Amino acid sequence: MEENNNNNFVEAITDKSVDFKRWYTDVIIAAQLADYSPIKGCMVIRPYGCSLWENMKRFLDKKIKDTGHENAYFPLFVPESLLAKEAEHIKGFAPEVAWVTHAGQEKLEERLAIRPTSEAIIGSMYAKWIDSWRDLPILINQWANVVRWEKVTRPFLRTTEFLWQEGHTVHRTEEEAEEETLKMLEVYKDFMENDLAIPVYIGRKTEREKFAGALRTYSLEALMSDGKALQAGTSHNLGQYFAKVFNITFQDMDGERKFAWQTSWGVSTRLIGALIMVHGDDSGLIMPPKVAPIQAVVLPIWGNKTLEGAVEAKVKEVGEILADVCRFKVDDRREHTVGWKFNEWELRGVPLRIEVGPRDIEKNQVVLVRRDVRKKEFVPIEKLKDKVTELLNEIQKNLFEKARKFRDNNTREATNFEELSSMVESKQGFIKACWCGSEDCEMKIKEKTMATIRCIPFEQKNGKCVMCGKNGPMVYFAKSY
Repeated sequence: MEENNNNNFVEAITDKSVDFKRWYTDVIIAAQLADYSPIKGCMVIRPYGCSLWENMKRFLDKKIKDTGHENAYFPLFVPESLLAKEAEHIKGFAPEVAWVTHAGQEKLEERLAIRPTSEAIIGSMYAKWIDSWRDLPILINQWANVVRWEKVTRPFLRTTEFLWQEGHTVHRTEEEAEEETLKMLEVYKDFMENDLAIPVYIGRKTEREKFAGALRTYSLEALMSDGKALQAGTSHNLGQYFAKVFNITFQDMDGERKFAWQTSWGVSTRLIGALIMVHGDDSGLIMPPKVAPIQAVVLPIWGNKTLEGAVEAKVKEVGEILADVCRFKVDDRREHTVGWKFNEWELRGVPLRIEVGPRDIEKNQVVLVRRDVRKKEFVPIEKLKDKVTELLNEIQKNLFEKARKFRDNNTREATNFEELSSMVESKQGFIKACWCGSEDCEMKIKEKTMATIRCIPFEQKNGKCVMCGKNGPMVYFAKSY
């Protein structure tokens, strides 16, 4: 769909309240974040969506490096014999693994898996690189793609191939590994809340929900605007499971040979889906300014032809002012009306619209319109630089506070199963309730309500399990994506 040839680019999108799933895909396609590819379950991330991901990646990559980690890259292919070593871990991925069996017309002696995750290939290399406690810790992160042959897909949320980062670290002790696991959980929380304006609950996963092979899994849980939860990221203390599988050992200070302790942690392009569902409205996307591909769009309003030259000159002046302030775009296309452009840039979620017309030239001002609240302000040119900076900060803060308020207003507490079931059925959102810790009660609740335990928060108060009445911790339940 090319802008220059299609005057129907700004199309009506389904209202969120009518069909949330349809609204979600309508926005992605119409805003040109992504498109469906000829390969079932795979998407093409278009330039606008790719720019968004690059901004997200840039912010998170800095935070990861600031904590002492380095980037590396490992092969896409994993030999079947290597993957088979981690039987407990891979059984959860087995139905989703894609295999390479031939190279040209020649059948391979050993099948190669296209990585569903990278523990196997990375673990085999760590076993080669580590000999002594002096080699530890190893703090490596990878930005890559993975393939999981999902049966049901949806752009960004669940696709056959997706982009992510995966950190894999090795430590001398369990305490060091646990410290790393929780540190990266906080790095993710900071990124999601301060850069994406998405509030999250953090906590430990249940034994049933933890990463296969991990000692402990911690997650970040966000609430989408339809009341469903989304696991936004995970951080795993892998213990010594993979070290024993791949013989990752080191000579410790006392001279003994010991198995290392490992962690892994990751987030993916699923966060783009979260951003859409948390902040978007019936008109389309609303981008948090920090990661928005375009933070401000400048729209010349031509009006009287005799003043077009003056408008062009003023637009150029505005561009010079904005150059050191924000990522901006001048939309001077003449084949579309001003109203059409208003709708387009609203759809694409640009935080600020800057209008420059003949009347504004007379008053040496511009018109600023916020995407989040649609508030219009008349700003003198000499104050434009400071005002744009101020408004972008205000929009970022407002989006987070609005999302936090929505989450908090849709987090309720249940003291028994009847209350829990009623809340899941009628109100959705997060539900705080106590659970005895048994998998039996966990599964009964899931079977009866379709709600799962999203995480066990660090701040605790014990009470009676809503299913069996035995004492246990408070957890967050929710229906989820």
